[in-house]
Amino acid sequence: MKNSLYLSGLIPDTLPEFSISDSEVWNSETHLVKGEHILVAAPSGKGKTSFISILYGLRKDFKGTYYINETNSKEINPAEWSKIRSTEISIVFQDLRLFSEYTVAENLLIKGRLNESEYVKEESFSMCQALGIGNLFEKKCGQLSFGERQRVAIVRALLQNASYFIMDEPFSHLDQKNTELALELILKKTREQNAGLFITSLGSDYGWNFDRILKL
Repeated sequence: MKNSLYLSGLIPDTLPEFSISDSEVWNSETHLVKGEHILVAAPSGKGKTSFISILYGLRKDFKGTYYINETNSKEINPAEWSKIRSTEISIVFQDLRLFSEYTVAENLLIKGRLNESEYVKEESFSMCQALGIGNLFEKKCGQLSFGERQRVAIVRALLQNASYFIMDEPFSHLDQKNTELALELILKKTREQNAGLFITSLGSDYGWNFDRILKL
């Protein structure tokens, strides 16, 4: 399907059969179109890590097909994947993958340089302020709490002018107020860019009216 992430009959090679039987994602037809927001409810043991890794092109050990804007993911070479990750898909990993020895500003500026954005420092500081971490801008990420680092990772992902955002349990260490602030910012940025959004959760819908909720 054009302008979408499209999965058909997808089954990771390492996933036990009992994890697939009642899934609305595995061995089914799923697509995320630009501008659509989907929550993937992913209880433990259902292959959430596999799902995220496949979407981001880190794994090819699966049956079925995964298309990105009508291109079969298994036919995409590493150089093409690198371009897709810098122009089409932006991600928040559950383990965040920030550079702990760098400051918040430095982590975000790295993302800006990858995207060749001149104004990333001003924009990133503004988004940090919106999430209540503007005062931590020059602090090393290794000195932050996990919840503070989650907010940094969300800002880093949103700095990218992407077609699709994938966020793996991005609010797991945030209280209700900070979750609401993060959701507002994500909604604002995705609407501005008419971007699609996959958010995974152990089950909570975070009080957000998603276009669809799928059970992994």
